[in-house]
Amino acid sequence: MSFVTVRDVQEKLFLELVAGQKGIERQIHTSDISRPGLEMAGYFNFYLKDRVQLLGKTELSFFAGLTEQERQDRMERLCSPSTPAIIVAHEMDVPAELKAAADKTGIPVLKTDVPTTRFSGMLTNYLSGRLAPMTAMHGVLVDVYGIGILITGKSGVGKSEIALELVKRGHRLVADDLVEIRQVAKNVLIGNAPKLLEHMLEIRGVGIVDMMTLFGASAVKSDKRILIVVDLEVWDENKVYDRLGIDDEKIKIMDSELTKLTVPVRPGRNLSVIIEVAAMDYRMKRLGVNAAEEFTKKLDAAIGQNAQVPNMERNG
Repeated sequence: MSFVTVRDVQEKLFLELVAGQKGIERQIHTSDISRPGLEMAGYFNFYLKDRVQLLGKTELSFFAGLTEQERQDRMERLCSPSTPAIIVAHEMDVPAELKAAADKTGIPVLKTDVPTTRFSGMLTNYLSGRLAPMTAMHGVLVDVYGIGILITGKSGVGKSEIALELVKRGHRLVADDLVEIRQVAKNVLIGNAPKLLEHMLEIRGVGIVDMMTLFGASAVKSDKRILIVVDLEVWDENKVYDRLGIDDEKIKIMDSELTKLTVPVRPGRNLSVIIEVAAMDYRMKRLGVNAAEEFTKKLDAAIGQNAQVPNMERNG
């Protein structure tokens, strides 16, 4: 099961650790968070203890009005063994009762100066991305004109060489050889490189090269939404390839469908330029400009006009 540690959240969102230091490596398994308002009032019947607990101005203002015994009881019950972490937002002071209970149970308590509602969105977005369903695919992911393109194909077909040429032409490498893909929403797939392979590109005959070292930080990107899959295959003389692009081919990855282009490979074809054109054509289609459909309409109109000419001559 995917998980994120509390330390990951702390480092990503720049949080201050104020108590429960020994629990900093606790695991978070759900992107849902809880605002324990009813719990502050003593109602723990449906306490969502396996979620990150977020305390803001509303919860802590109510908490301040409780008796000393009630405050101690609420915080001890809030720091259950299953609770991954408690975060205090809006630069509110962390209650002494919470610090004591957290240090006793090893539940990390963190603090941020970001307003509660805004921080709730930031934390949910981060956890949703990290905990989304994930798969891995053999291929190369590049960012071409802002379009995430996953290049697939058999080993040795030239995927990495194409990525190298695209980087030299000003585009960005996201992942080579192995692409980790997370489905953060329906038909929304985010790809990135495994930590060990980040910024690396393998060129047969040369070896592994660090693209950020060679070409600079602008040549790489940590992750990118995948919009097109370009499948490279060796040219087959007996196969009929799409020459108009009217019918969109689709590929299913997890529960998402993406546009797929099958591009034949043979000597003399500039595949880097072809992929650049595919990215630009995809952007134009999203703007409502479809060259294939326009051509088909013009062709149908021309055929229709030519078909009427003999009838006019016979009528005359």
